[in-house]
Amino acid sequence: MTSGTLIARIAPPSLGGTRALRIIERNLLVYRRLWPVFLSGIFEPIFYLFSIGLGLGKIVGTVGTGDEAISYAAFVAPALLAASAMNGAVYEIFNIFFKLKYDKVYDAMLATPLRPGDVAIGEISWTLLRGVQYAVGFMLVMVVMGLASSPLAILAVPAAVLIGFAFAAVGMAATTFMTSWQHFDLIQLATLPLFLFSATFYPLDVYPGWLQTVTQISPLYHGVELVRALTLANLDVSLFGHVSFLVLMGLAGMAVAGRRLEKLLLA
Repeated sequence: MTSGTLIARIAPPSLGGTRALRIIERNLLVYRRLWPVFLSGIFEPIFYLFSIGLGLGKIVGTVGTGDEAISYAAFVAPALLAASAMNGAVYEIFNIFFKLKYDKVYDAMLATPLRPGDVAIGEISWTLLRGVQYAVGFMLVMVVMGLASSPLAILAVPAAVLIGFAFAAVGMAATTFMTSWQHFDLIQLATLPLFLFSATFYPLDVYPGWLQTVTQISPLYHGVELVRALTLANLDVSLFGHVSFLVLMGLAGMAVAGRRLEKLLLA
């Protein structure tokens, strides 16, 4: 066992939060000249909003009936906000995989008092910052377009942070099982159906019965319903279920990521 590994094992856990900040600091230094790449992910959901929310919205008109009817753009926008938080987390998986498998950044980090758990917390926190940026940028677009009229819409930003946490943690855990770039095709295979079939573009009740059941298992569905309820001020007890699902998903992903990193880096 090397001295760096020994230090990593015996470092006091009370310093874990401080040590994890070093990961965020490093990423900030790396990205200080790559900020256009960092910002690029915000544009995809905005393009969807303009092309589908406004274009298709002219044909669809409104969603719902009576006093509960809203414009199609107002229906789609919160879902795209949730999707942007998911994308912000998923995009960072590529960088984590490169640092883990090729650049060996984490091996070097463990020659310091950093531990695998600190690496997991630091990288997930960094991914959250990226998701927050996407969420805030998209929320500003919604406000300008008049799609966030309720004061409660501001709570959609911390909700997007929660979505980012859930996907960042599970995404990092998944990365530790990957051995080649081809495995990222599986990430796309997972995220694309989530994006299309999480009540993102259509109300849940238009799906066939079996697909409604499958959709309600989707983590993005819980994120979409949470953000949509806050944006439209439709609050009920189901929100606790959505929040609980995302919190448990994030905690489970973080636990697996920490253990897997320990197995890979300290073996």
